[in-house]
Amino acid sequence: MPHYVRLRLDDDAVAALSGLRARLTAAGVDAPPAGHRPDVTVAATATVPRAARDALVAELRLVALPALWLATLGSVTGDDERLVLAAVTDPEVLAVHIAVHDVLAGRVRSPFAAHLPGSWLPHVVLARSRPAEAFALLHPVGPIRARITAVELHDTRSGETDTLA
Repeated sequence: MPHYVRLRLDDDAVAALSGLRARLTAAGVDAPPAGHRPDVTVAATATVPRAARDALVAELRLVALPALWLATLGSVTGDDERLVLAAVTDPEVLAVHIAVHDVLAGRVRSPFAAHLPGSWLPHVVLARSRPAEAFALLHPVGPIRARITAVELHDTRSGETDTLA
C-alpha cells in the first residue's frame, strides 16, 4: 500500500517502544530498525487524492487526539509472523479511526481491509519474525501510554510525510 494514514506517538512512548525493539534485536529477532519511528497505522490505500487529503485535514480539526494504551502482546489477523503491542480500543481512539474512514470512503482507491472499521486493531509492530520467541523475550510488558501528537499521511513511493493534524 503506497499511502498510510498513521498516528504519530509522543517521544516518551517512542523511546519505550524502541527499547522493546532493541531488546529483540539484541536477541537476534528481526525487529524494525532503530531509525524506524514506531507509529500506529489508521488507514492504508493505493492513493489519497488531494481532495481527500484536504477533507481529512478539515475533519481532523474537529476530533480530539487521545492517548493510546499499548498493553497487549499478540499478532494481527493475516500476519502471524509479526509480534505487535496492541492498544486498548476505547471510544476516543475509535472516534478518530472512524472519522478518518468516513472521509476516505468513496474518495480513495484500494483501501486495505485490515484497517477498515470493524477489522482494525491499533498496534505497533515490535518483531517481524519469530513471534513466539519475541513474545517469550518481552512478556510481561507493562502498558505504555502513548499520546497521539499528530496524524500523518505517508507516501511510501516518494518517502514524503505530511502532517494532517
